[in-house]
Amino acid sequence: MSSPGSDVTDIEDVLDEPANPFAPAPVEERPPARSWRTRADYVAVALIAVVSIVASVLTWAFSDARATTSVTGPASWDQLPEVTALPPNLAEVWRARSGATLSPVVVQTPLKETGEEKPSTVVTGDGGEMNGRDPLTGDVRWTYKRDLPLCVVSTGQSRAMALYSKGTNCSEMTAVDGVTGERKAQRDGDAEPDTALLNEGSHMITTGSKYLEVYRRDDLVKALEYGALRAIVNPNKQPRVGCTYGSMAVTSGKFALVERCPDDASDRISVIKPNPDKADDPKVFMSVLTGVRNVQVVAVTDRLVAVAVPNPSRIVVFDAESGNQISEAPVDVPSSDFTDPPRHVARSFATKTNAFWFSGSKTVALSLETLTPLWTANDTLGAGTTLAGRALVPVKDGLRVYEQVTGELVGTIRVRRDGYTGPVQLATAGPVVLEQRGETLVALR
Repeated sequence: MSSPGSDVTDIEDVLDEPANPFAPAPVEERPPARSWRTRADYVAVALIAVVSIVASVLTWAFSDARATTSVTGPASWDQLPEVTALPPNLAEVWRARSGATLSPVVVQTPLKETGEEKPSTVVTGDGGEMNGRDPLTGDVRWTYKRDLPLCVVSTGQSRAMALYSKGTNCSEMTAVDGVTGERKAQRDGDAEPDTALLNEGSHMITTGSKYLEVYRRDDLVKALEYGALRAIVNPNKQPRVGCTYGSMAVTSGKFALVERCPDDASDRISVIKPNPDKADDPKVFMSVLTGVRNVQVVAVTDRLVAVAVPNPSRIVVFDAESGNQISEAPVDVPSSDFTDPPRHVARSFATKTNAFWFSGSKTVALSLETLTPLWTANDTLGAGTTLAGRALVPVKDGLRVYEQVTGELVGTIRVRRDGYTGPVQLATAGPVVLEQRGETLVALR
């Protein structure tokens, strides 16, 4: 106890006082911070860095970008000269291997002033490489190459379209600017190995014996799946199942297809919309039985579809939307020609007045207005093309020249083909006549 008036507090008094419940708890002293700069830390950081670098290198090494070569060219080229008269002769000016093109591929580019489409670039494809070439010289303007085999090369307006294969199917579609070679849209698909690639105008259509696909030309978004789908998400959407397909032809807003279905007694001709509301829900404008087998689609317009029918050989014309038969006319084509064309593509082309169909041994000119036969050229090698308003049709000795409407023979332009006697697909690019001879593209002028 402390004495009265003392300022010193006795230690016993302090010990006797109750503890303050609000006093903070004592803080334990922290151990000193551990430095990370130890040998183990350096090893761990080094391992993480190595793993990251290896992963990045492997990702790049096995990526599509690593396996792609793209060399672009100028944004514009001089316009090709107009052709107002047929040349007296034609001689080879260049050639290139082009096993991935079924016919000459010519990119059409709209003029800025008028919007009129003019040929600008010839595209060849072989192995995994696609080249844009000067039509006059064959000089390479741009190159697009992948370490994958090309299935087919085609064109959609001002773009070159390529289908590559990664295995069993032709699954890699790429669009390239036809003038510059700059890569545009890319998309994965499921086209059959032996496919063609058809230009409907706004869409690209693959062909096949059991399945076909349609893609929008600008962004390659899938617009339609038709036939035997590999992965069916919504069942019972396809109009018929178990069918195989014969020949096929396209026009703006439609394509016509020969179908052979297990429940049908004869071949069927169907006209289909390329861009229905849903890609897995096809819209069929019309589908009718032809009554016979081994028919071929010859041509299709916005109103009509022409079908070549054997025994006896004739051209039958149907309404493209109602399926009603419009006309029937005999045609001088042998029965041996009634086999499906290569890759299911009708060997035909259209001008402002005519449609021309190659049967396999003859070329038949049809009126574009009615699709009825006008005249027939015998012993031909392909459907042909036009130059200076006249029809050019390939034959053994060169190119026969016909008046389009009357079929009057104007003359023959001699062409040396160095022993090649197979089918010849033609196209023109300005004054240049292009011949697809098997896996070789030859330019004549």
